[in-house]
Amino acid sequence: MVKFFLKRAISFRHAFAGFAYALRTQPNTWIHVAATIAVLVLAVLLRLPAVHVAVLILTIGAVWTAELVNTAVEALVDLASPDHHPLAKISKDTAAAAVLAAAVAAVLVGLLVLGPPLLKLLQSWVR
Repeated sequence: MVKFFLKRAISFRHAFAGFAYALRTQPNTWIHVAATIAVLVLAVLLRLPAVHVAVLILTIGAVWTAELVNTAVEALVDLASPDHHPLAKISKDTAAAAVLAAAVAAVLVGLLVLGPPLLKLLQSWVR
């Protein structure tokens, strides 16, 4: 049983190392950090229902997942094809498109979930 938990701890260490690598090397991850913090702070300030917060968290997770997979694809393509190759470009471009698709979906979810309560708050300040 101890061996099982030790192996899980090592797995977590590797996962956190991958996350740290992405933060160190991928400038777009800092955009995701800022957006994540902003959305979660807004969710708390607006006192959103738990189900709305859950939708936001799942959406944030999808964007982070896409970004991390994109980072892994880029590293693997660079290893496998250090020279420029049309298929390497397609692989990298497609992985980047996955991040873009997730980010666009996240913006739409954010507008749907955060928009109405934000609009209501802004209207109350104007009156």
